[in-house]
Amino acid sequence: MAANPAPRLGRDFIARHGETVFNAARRLQGDAPHTPLTRAGFAQAEEMGRALRATLGARPKLTLWASSTGRALQTLAIVAEHLELDWHDARVDPRLGEIGMGSWGGRYYADVVGEVGPVIDAQGLLRPAPDGEDYPAIAARVSGWLADTDSDPGDRLVIMHGISSRVMRGVMTGAAPGAYGAPVLPGHPQGTVTMIEGGRESLVHLGAGYAPA
Repeated sequence: MAANPAPRLGRDFIARHGETVFNAARRLQGDAPHTPLTRAGFAQAEEMGRALRATLGARPKLTLWASSTGRALQTLAIVAEHLELDWHDARVDPRLGEIGMGSWGGRYYADVVGEVGPVIDAQGLLRPAPDGEDYPAIAARVSGWLADTDSDPGDRLVIMHGISSRVMRGVMTGAAPGAYGAPVLPGHPQGTVTMIEGGRESLVHLGAGYAPA
């Protein structure tokens, strides 16, 4: 895993996308490329946009980033409209994607639990699938993204996912490695936005989602 990066000059607004059809159906979503937002998910994106508009104002100087998944890009489209920014200016990177769940991906939580036991621990962390991605691998890829984009000017908004954002926030704040061997911060509901500045995190908007991952 790459070394913790030095605090970047500028604020990072890290957001979890809105609820999707997989979340609503209680399916393991993982790195599925396109699972559309539900009506609740769109409502959560609207709330994120309003909160960021109240914080940043109209047309802020803000670099837009998202994972390459449809759900992250759908969420960003709503938020960008609130901020009066051009969605087409957004940059995407697969390293911002969600944990790869291997053969568990797309299956109902209940079915997998029935076969292997609990897949979510007391901290709300997904247990890595036997043929899926582990937490040090997530930390390595998000650390690589952070290193490659360290020169981004000023503030930026990053729309990503439940588990991968927890790891990236942990890397950015210098959190100690947890039970799975990587730095992980507490989870937030879908539609949540936090701000990291100088290696310290604060809450901008608490989303209304429910899904643990």
